Amino acid sequence: MTYTITALDSNQRVDKFLKRMLKDAPVSFLYKMFRQKDVKINGKKAKINDILKEGDVVDIYIKEQLLEQFRKEALLRPVKADFTILYEDENILVVDKPKGLLVHGDEGEKRITLQNMVLNYLKEKREWDPNQVNGFVPSPAHRLDRNTSGIVIFGKNLPTLQQLLELFRTRDRIEKKYTLLVRGTLPVLGKIDFPLLKDSEKKMVKVVPENRGGKPALTIYKRLKSYPAGYSLAEAELMTGRTHQLRVHFAYIGHPIVGDSKYGDFKVNDEFQELFGLKNQFLHASYFKFGKLDGYLSYLSGKEFTSPLPEKEKKILDALARM
Repeated sequence: MTYTITALDSNQRVDKFLKRMLKDAPVSFLYKMFRQKDVKINGKKAKINDILKEGDVVDIYIKEQLLEQFRKEALLRPVKADFTILYEDENILVVDKPKGLLVHGDEGEKRITLQNMVLNYLKEKREWDPNQVNGFVPSPAHRLDRNTSGIVIFGKNLPTLQQLLELFRTRDRIEKKYTLLVRGTLPVLGKIDFPLLKDSEKKMVKVVPENRGGKPALTIYKRLKSYPAGYSLAEAELMTGRTHQLRVHFAYIGHPIVGDSKYGDFKVNDEFQELFGLKNQFLHASYFKFGKLDGYLSYLSGKEFTSPLPEKEKKILDALARM
């Protein structure tokens, strides 16, 4: 099999390119192909970490039977889209995720996910073919918890997704803010600077000193409004991107997010469910801004996206203001 690298396939390692093409091939099989010189770039033996450039010709020597076995058609589960588009161009798709919807599938749910909805949407627009030869799948550049609503950004092609992932990794050229309701009266301005450690087995995160494995985590916030009933509406900005960072940080300083079933005040949660039917944490990814970008996505420099609070949360705030 011979494939000529396009601009959209370039700037990636050849082993990752091969993995996208042969989705079901074991990693050991792919590495064996490199050892046996079954992968060549422009007629020369390819190394695993070679970076592909536009115009490169990749030859892959593999039996037709194995090719069919390892290149199963992408499994695209039909599902109705349930998201609002905030912005879209040929490279990115910015959507407003509702609460209760997974971004990616897990063991319990593989069909009704934001990822699957977006893929169906792009397939219908003929912007993505699940059976394209290079195997690229449009994907989100970051995650939101299932029960957090708000802005999620997808890369529609490989160069875009690569740059987005790097922006979210370094976090120095993006600005991301959340709106949240917490128990108690927050200071007008605040900074929460406590390292966090994820316990994968318990699926929990806790504050742990760095010398015991905690990773630096910094949150800054401002109080938007305080309510006589003893709650505060705040806007928080993530300076780092740790799992459950906002939920753990605010709980640790004694102001847990209302509705948080893992780290929150369970008595408060029960009251809000009984009074307002709130079953999820009051946490919404409300604002995103690109800083000064270079190269492929430079046209997005300074671009801002906003997502309004869901109607249920708005009604809760109105009710609190009347108490």
